[in-house]
Amino acid sequence: MAVARLRNLRIAPRKARIIADLVRGKDVSTAINSLRFMNKSGAREFFKLVVSAVANAEDQGERAVEDLIITRVTVDQGPTLKRWRPRAQGRGTRIQKKTSHITLEVQPPSAEA
Repeated sequence: MAVARLRNLRIAPRKARIIADLVRGKDVSTAINSLRFMNKSGAREFFKLVVSAVANAEDQGERAVEDLIITRVTVDQGPTLKRWRPRAQGRGTRIQKKTSHITLEVQPPSAEA
């Protein structure tokens, strides 16, 4: 089992969970191909995260790297950046720029729980 984490990603968790649902349970090669051609804002970061998890598995001595399966992807909310936007009649409204923490776990197919 190998884990890769990405913290403080400047994408809202709601949008990142859409991509996470698409790659969860897939084998690594299928996930990489689908992320490479996906037209979503966070697909590039997810692609890098999957490649990092595969590299971590290889570093841990995993032999069958091409057979790895993405077993767990969690997207949690990170700290929110608060900004102010000027509005009419001298008012201002708060804009919340949300961030995400993503954890991705890969395992060989035999060790799948």
